[in-house]
Amino acid sequence: MAKPKIHEISKQFGVPNKEILEVLTKYNVTGKSYMSSLETHEMDILLEYYTQKNDKGEDLAAFLRSQFAVKEEAPAKEAKKEKIEEAPSEEKISRKKEVRYVDTRTNAVDLDQQLKTEKAESLVNVQIKDTETSKQKIKKNKNKNQNQGKKNQQNEEIMEKKQKEKKQEKLHLLIPDEITVGDLAKELKCSPVEVIKRLMTLGIMATVNQTIGFDEASMIAEDMGAEVEREIIVTAEDKLFNDTPDDEKDLLPRPPVVVVMGHVDHGKTSLLDCIRKANVTATEAGGITQHIGAYTVTVDGKQITFLDTPGHEAFTAMRLRGAMVTDIAIIVVAADDGIMPQTIEAINHAKAAEVSIIVAINKIDREGANPDRVKQELTEHGLVPEEWGGDVVCVEVSAKQNIGIDNLLEMLTLTAELKELKANPNRQAKGTVVESKLDKGRGPVATVLVQNGTLKAGDIIVAGTAVGRVRAMTDHKGKKIKEAGPSTPVEIIGLSETPEGGDTFYVVDDERAARNVVEARKQKIKDEKVKAATKVSLDNLFDVLNEGAMKTLNIIVKADVQGSVEAVKQSLEKISNEEVKVRVIHGAVGAITESDVTLAAASSAIIVGFNVRPDAGARSASDTNDVDIRTYRIIYEAIEEIEAAMKGMLAPKFREAVIGHADIRDTFKVSGVGTIAGAYVTDGKIVRHCQVRIVRDGIVIHEGMLSSLKRFKDDAKEVASGYECGMGFENYNDIKVGDNVECFVMEEVKQA
Repeated sequence: MAKPKIHEISKQFGVPNKEILEVLTKYNVTGKSYMSSLETHEMDILLEYYTQKNDKGEDLAAFLRSQFAVKEEAPAKEAKKEKIEEAPSEEKISRKKEVRYVDTRTNAVDLDQQLKTEKAESLVNVQIKDTETSKQKIKKNKNKNQNQGKKNQQNEEIMEKKQKEKKQEKLHLLIPDEITVGDLAKELKCSPVEVIKRLMTLGIMATVNQTIGFDEASMIAEDMGAEVEREIIVTAEDKLFNDTPDDEKDLLPRPPVVVVMGHVDHGKTSLLDCIRKANVTATEAGGITQHIGAYTVTVDGKQITFLDTPGHEAFTAMRLRGAMVTDIAIIVVAADDGIMPQTIEAINHAKAAEVSIIVAINKIDREGANPDRVKQELTEHGLVPEEWGGDVVCVEVSAKQNIGIDNLLEMLTLTAELKELKANPNRQAKGTVVESKLDKGRGPVATVLVQNGTLKAGDIIVAGTAVGRVRAMTDHKGKKIKEAGPSTPVEIIGLSETPEGGDTFYVVDDERAARNVVEARKQKIKDEKVKAATKVSLDNLFDVLNEGAMKTLNIIVKADVQGSVEAVKQSLEKISNEEVKVRVIHGAVGAITESDVTLAAASSAIIVGFNVRPDAGARSASDTNDVDIRTYRIIYEAIEEIEAAMKGMLAPKFREAVIGHADIRDTFKVSGVGTIAGAYVTDGKIVRHCQVRIVRDGIVIHEGMLSSLKRFKDDAKEVASGYECGMGFENYNDIKVGDNVECFVMEEVKQA
C-alpha cells in the first residue's frame, strides 16, 4: 500500500503543510518536507493529535483508516477526552502510546465530576508517592549513616587490635655498652622526648646526643615493655685472642707469684738472695737493685716465683697498665728502723692491689732491733699481726744470718695453698710483660711472666704494640728452654719492638691478623694523644660524679708533720656523703714526689698537699699523667674546696701560677734592711714584687712578698733562668743556704 505524503493530507483536509510539519516536529519527527511520505508511527501521531483536538478529527481518522485499514475498537459515541502527554524528547519509536477510552455504558455519567475525582486521586497518589520517596531517602540516609558508623567502629576495633598485638608483640633489643638517647629512641620506636622524660625520673639529665650506659638504657627499655639483651661487639682482637674462661676440670695448681717491697736499704734484695742461694747483690752497683728481675725458687718441691723490684714504683706502674700479676706481697721492714715513708707507700700500694700481705721483719740480729715496736707501728696502718688477733702474717728474719727464712717460706706456701691458685697449662699462653730492653746484639728483649697456658718457642706473640715470633726463650738462669708453663718467668727475643712493662701478651695463630691488630693499637694510641683522657680533678669532679663514672674519691695526703697528715686525713674522710665516699689511700710526711704522682695516676686520685710542695719530678710527672695536685696552708680551705667540688659549687676566680724557682746559695746581712739572699734562678723567672714561698726540705717555712730584687747593685724588674740575683723578703729574715724560693702570681681564671 502506498504511503500518503504530507501535501496529499494537507490538500485533502485543508490543513496547511506547515501545520502538519509543526505537529510532527513537536513530537520529535524532523527532517520532513511537504513531499515526504509518512510512516506508520508518524500517522499514529497525527491521528492522536487531531482526534483529541476534535478538529477535522473524524474526517482525518476516516482517511487514515481507509489508507491503513485501521480497525475501530468500538463505536464512536461520547468519547472520553484525555489530554495527551508530551512524549519524551529522547524516545521516538519506543514512546509509550496513551490508551484512548470510549465510553460504551448505557447509564449517564457525570464526566466532569469523574474527571475532578480522578484528578484529586492522582494528586493524592502523587503526594503519597512523594512521601514514600522522602521516607525512602531518609531511610537510605539513615542506613548510610548507620553503615558509616559501623565502618568507623570497625576501623577503631582494627586499630585497637593492632595496638594490642603491638603490645603483646614485645620488642627485642640488642643494646651495646653505650648508646645515645636518640639511637635508643629509634630502637624503641618512640620519641626521644619520651626517653628523656623517663631518664629524668631516674635523676639523669640527658640530651638527644648524649651517651648513656647499658644499665640506664636497659631500665628504660624494660620499663617500656621491651626485652633487652646486651649486644656483644666482636672486635678483631676478640677474634684473634682466646680469652674464653677455662673449665674447672682443666685447671691445675700453679706456683704463687710474690713481690718484695719495702723501704730502701731494708734488705729486700738480700732477703731474696738468701732465698735463692745466689749472690745477686754483689753484681749490683752499690748494692742497690738496678732493674726488675723475676726468679723462680723451689721450696720442698714446690715452686715460688719472685719479682724483685727496685721499689714499689715499678709495681705501681704495672698496676697502672692493668697488670695484676702478683698474688702475695712481702713487705720488708728493718727491725731497727721501723716503719719508714717508703714502707707506708709499699703497704698502701699492696692494699690498693688487693693482694695478700706478709710482713718480713728483717735485721733482727742488729743491736737496737725491736720487732714489737714494728708490729705496733703496723697496726697504725691497718695491718694487725696474727698473734695480736689480726690476719697479717709477721715473720722475724735475718737475711744476713739466714734466720727465720724457712719459716717465711713455709708461710708463703701456706698462704698460697689457702688461695688455691690454679691455671690451665693446656692452652695458648697469656701473660704479662715484666720488663723489656733493647740489646745491641739480640734486638728487643722482653722478660715475661706466663699466667695461663704454656708458652713455646716458635709461637706468634702479640704484646702491646709489639708482634713477632718467639725465636729463643731462656729462664732466669740464662738456660735455653723450649716451653714455659703458668707462673713461669722467661726472657724472649723475636719481637718487632720493645713492649712496655705491664703489657699483656697473647699467643695467636694468625700472624697477618696479629700485625693488623698491632697497627690498629698504634693508631688508637695516636688518637688518644690527640684527645686526652679525662682525669679526675676538683674542677671536673662534679661532672664526673654526675656521669656515674666514680663513686669513690681517692685522695693522697702529704703534709709537713705526721699530726697534720692524720688531721687532714680524718677531716677529709668525714665529708663523705651518700653519693660519693672520700678515701685517703695514702698519707705521709714530706714533699710531694714523683712516686705520689704515679700512685695517683694508677688510682685516679687527687693529691692534697698541706704545707708542702711538689718537687721537680712530681711537677713533670703530674703534667704528663694529668694528675691534679692541690696545696694548702690552712686545713679548712682544703675541706671547704673539696666539699664545694663534690656539690658542684667550685668556681675559683683566681688561680696560683708558679712562674719560677731559685736556689739560695748565700746570705748577706745588711743593716737597716735585713737578710738578703744571693740566689740562682733555676727555672722560669723571678719577678719584682711577686709572691714567694720559701721551701726547706720540701716543707714550706714562709710565704709572703718579695720586697726587693737586684741584679748586681741595680734594681731589676725580673731575672730570667740561669742568672744570679739578690732577693729580699718582706718581714722575713730567717733564710738559709739551700732553701728553695718559689715565685708565683695569682692569675684570674675566666669563668665558663
